[in-house]
Formats: sequence, C-alpha cells, structure tokens
Amino acid sequence: TAGAALLKFSRGGLVRDLMRSGVIKPQEKPIWYDVYGAFPPKREPLHVKSLIRPCTKKDDTVPEIFYGEDAVRARFFVLYGMGPRPFDLSKSNFVSTCQRFVEKYTEFKSYSELDDATAFEETGKALLTDGIVLRRRGAPSVRDLQPEHFLNSPVLTGTGDELIADRRVESGSRRATPGPSHTP
Repeated sequence: TAGAALLKFSRGGLVRDLMRSGVIKPQEKPIWYDVYGAFPPKREPLHVKSLIRPCTKKDDTVPEIFYGEDAVRARFFVLYGMGPRPFDLSKSNFVSTCQRFVEKYTEFKSYSELDDATAFEETGKALLTDGIVLRRRGAPSVRDLQPEHFLNSPVLTGTGDELIADRRVESGSRRATPGPSHTP
C-alpha cells in the first residue's frame, strides 16, 4: 500500500513499548530515555522508503588482456581447428597441440627475423619433423574419402604395361647379378 512507504518511528516509542511488554525492565532502560522524555523532538521523525532500489551493479570496466600469442592461437584454430581428439585434461602435464605450436612459434620468432606468415609455415613444418601432423581445416582425411577417389587415382588409371615396365626397371636396378634360373 501507499502508506507502507512512509514509516513513522521514534526510538522513544519503541523503548516505551518494549518496557510495557516486559522485554526491557525499567531499571535496564537506556540512559537517553529520560532525556528523550523531557525534551521530545519538535517533529516526529519520518522515514520515507524509496520504492526504487539503488542499483548495486557497478560498471566495472575490466581492461581487456590481450597477449601476442592470442593472435597466433586464433590463427592456429582458424587454419587447423581443434583437431581430431579432445583435450586430455585428466593429465596434469598435458600440453595441447596448439600450445606446442605457440611455443615453437615464439621460439622461431625470437631466434630469427621471419615475418609472421613465414614463421607460421615454418612452425608447422618443424612440428611435422617432431611427429605432430597438422591437418588444415576443410582438407579431407583419408577416412573421409570415398573409394571412387582412389579408383580415379592417376596410378590406377595408367595402363598395366606402364606399371609393369616401371617394376622391371626397379627390379633390374636392384639386381646386380642375376639369380639362379629355374627351368623345368
């Protein structure tokens, strides 16, 4: 109701009511109670409750934290994606492929004066020599290819005579001396 927003209160009236109900004994009354009774306020105190709560949310402006390696990570995920396997967070010493890439990239940038694109490519090659294969996003994997892709391969579409001739040349170069011949 509208009257609930206006509250009349006085400390004297509150203490008086507590003394009447027996919660406060007359010998335990506050020191100021007699002074308040002798010199009451000219106006009864009035407290107006605001109907609008003050906004407790403050606009805390947190500055954006941006590291140089964040750009490398973003470019890595755009080019290579998350990879075929999920992160193994159960191991405390787990290092993701992206983290290895970033570490190798910063190593390249600190020891050489390569531009960003070249350093990025060289990092991918260096990880390949370490045994980490990076597959570009959108490039089909062998599992994703259909059998027709392999049947249309240039190796398989060549004539059989060419393949046999290539085999003979290879086997002839391997044999320095002819082996024993078997005649029936």
